Amino acid sequence: MDAVRVALLREVLAGTEWPAAARRFAGALRSSVVPHRGGLLLVGTEEYEPWHLAAHLVDESAWSGLPELAPTLVRHRVRSGAPAHLAVGLGRLEAAGRGATVLMVAPERPDAGLLQRVHDARRAGATVLALDGGDEEVRGLAHETLTVAEGAEVDLDTVQHLVSAAAGENSLPSPRGGRRFRDRLSALADRLTAPPPTRW
Repeated sequence: MDAVRVALLREVLAGTEWPAAARRFAGALRSSVVPHRGGLLLVGTEEYEPWHLAAHLVDESAWSGLPELAPTLVRHRVRSGAPAHLAVGLGRLEAAGRGATVLMVAPERPDAGLLQRVHDARRAGATVLALDGGDEEVRGLAHETLTVAEGAEVDLDTVQHLVSAAAGENSLPSPRGGRRFRDRLSALADRLTAPPPTRW
């Protein structure tokens, strides 16, 4: 999602908790990785791999000049012959300690093996952040969480766009006015589906 679409999304969500919550969480992410010059491990559940968030964080890292934001994607299953950036398995979490940050994306409850690995990383000194669907064990394990519960105005994928964009920001935009959520959503849909302007 490009910067224009993120800006439109924020306009639609103005007046809800999500832009500020995403900025708060992104601030925690930046303050964890930047002083340690990286060490960001991004892991999902066995059913949900956050490769899309990984790609956005790599982009934001390049655009913002903060290489620390570029994550290592930790995968539950690594195919033989996979390129290096897609060949990091769960064993990498065992090496995470002081100075490392583990960002777990868990729309559903992770399996016990992943929870144990993340718990061990935390005990070894890693900072644990979680984008989650409301599982209490995940929330208890993380130093900072952003929960997208069932029935929220947004889904977890949308929140990941907000978080990655906010993580790469150098300054906060000015606050927007307070139109109703449905009006803003309708205006966004109109803008995204409108044909390009005719040029003479």
